Amino acid sequence: MKWVELHAIEKDAFAFIPCQSEERKNRFPEITDKACQKSFHIVLPDNKILAGDTALPEVLNRLKGYRWLSILFKLPVIKAFVYVVYRWVANNRFIISQTIKPLIVE
Repeated sequence: MKWVELHAIEKDAFAFIPCQSEERKNRFPEITDKACQKSFHIVLPDNKILAGDTALPEVLNRLKGYRWLSILFKLPVIKAFVYVVYRWVANNRFIISQTIKPLIVE
């Protein structure tokens, strides 16, 4: 999350709210605990909620130097590939985070 904040196009482009927090439950009751644990979510300025691989283009669109990648997500082949990769990462996120944690400089 720190990396995303550092590369955001604007200072407050993202606000990270933990799944378990009361703030998330109060502000976004339509995002269930189960859905929140399964995928990350992004809530757009118009209150549209996107989750998982469908949210990735919107995240990329708000990162310096990565906006061009969001265009690739319009290609069907890329969409299918991203879905598979996203599901693998999401299913293994705890192992991945523990593996890369020592590599991240705060």
